[in-house]
Amino acid sequence: MKPKILFVDDEENIVKQMRWAFDGDYQVFTALDERAAIEAFRKERPQVVSLDLSLNSERPSDLAGLRLLELMMEEEPATRIIVVSGNNEEATVLNAVRLGAFDYYSKPIVLEEFKVMVKRALHIHGLHQRLQTPQQTGGQDFHGITGVSKSMQEIYRFIERVALSDISVLICGESGTGKELVAHAIHQNSPRKENPFIVVNCAAIPDTLLESELFGHEKGAFTGAHMQKKGKFELAHTGTLFLDEIGELAPPLQVKLLRFLQDRSIERIGGNQKINLDVRIIAATNRDLKKEMDNNLFREDLYYRLKVVPITIPPLCERREDILPLVHHFLQKYGREHRKPQIRISPEAEQRLLSYSWPGNVRELENLINRAIVLANGSILSPRDLGFPVEKSSDDFNLKEAKRAIEIEYVRKALLRSRGIVSRAAKELGISRVNLYELMAKYGIPIEEFKSGTTAPQSPTNKDQEPWD
Repeated sequence: MKPKILFVDDEENIVKQMRWAFDGDYQVFTALDERAAIEAFRKERPQVVSLDLSLNSERPSDLAGLRLLELMMEEEPATRIIVVSGNNEEATVLNAVRLGAFDYYSKPIVLEEFKVMVKRALHIHGLHQRLQTPQQTGGQDFHGITGVSKSMQEIYRFIERVALSDISVLICGESGTGKELVAHAIHQNSPRKENPFIVVNCAAIPDTLLESELFGHEKGAFTGAHMQKKGKFELAHTGTLFLDEIGELAPPLQVKLLRFLQDRSIERIGGNQKINLDVRIIAATNRDLKKEMDNNLFREDLYYRLKVVPITIPPLCERREDILPLVHHFLQKYGREHRKPQIRISPEAEQRLLSYSWPGNVRELENLINRAIVLANGSILSPRDLGFPVEKSSDDFNLKEAKRAIEIEYVRKALLRSRGIVSRAAKELGISRVNLYELMAKYGIPIEEFKSGTTAPQSPTNKDQEPWD
């Protein structure tokens, strides 16, 4: 069956042109106003929508397309909506992207370009549909990222939505959560995937060398500059430049990065010629850049340039359902690498992994499994192999206790975030109010202590039992 596409535009000649151009490969539906667009969308549920922002020639400031965009994304989030308009105001474009637009096209329409954009939209729509049923397909891996939790599924959808635009992305999260993997996945889902993906860790290079590393230098620019050198920006031309730990960037380099984001050109150190470049910037940080900005350590204008589309990766302790899938992923990966393909993990070790707080996040888990496989004598990893000390009361520690500890932690955190409003906490946990009341009674969790919103959730992890103190 041919895929469905809906064209919404108040200019009848444009609608007729689109029908003529797309009718052979698609089921084409059209609408000239807001009401007709809603009816056609709800009846046909098209995979792709081409949506004009202004549907009233007498009142061009009335951006009915934005209202339609918001409604369509709320009713059918998988739909890929291409916003089309003669209004090129940046604020309007960014607003459309924030509301969920797949891409933006400025009139007049060039059919060959527009057809390519529609094909990309269909491709991403199909990818999104496959991601909706990871448990049925057994798929836990998304471009090198492993996770089955709700938060990770949302990150996969985020990657799909931003990949095909060139908007700057700021990835936030604690060290070890996988920020570089997310950046690489965005690149791999973009039209730039065949072009360079260049990584620069701003914290790993001294300030005196970082400017040359990023922007390059001309011969004789400084002592030791014996030849011309291209920087990472030039090496990333037509591709993606990932700036990790962007919060470590010194103020003078923040100015140069801002200048590039504004005019898309650089100058090498010691040079006076502008070099125009086509580079997408993705940045990452484990710092609170808003706080750094308030303390005059990070430029406000650069912060908002980078933060056009932000995403935060939650720490591993907040998505415990991803722990065991990650464990089995690393067992397979390092089992093959160290020629121990039959390596497994004991139930007792699984329990300890589930109850540990993971301050180092996924990187800590990966290093732990890698080390355990290398040092283990047998084919089944025990808690001792993983670096956990043997407990005196180990006979009392079982899967039931691990489940109890996790349930207590999740209930307390949900009640804390909802300030003791049980209906909100139950919705966050994905259970009914009755079930939540039962859990509170079962574990003796009083509702009164959460009403003020100041109670800190208790961790089920015994700090004395954590490896690598």
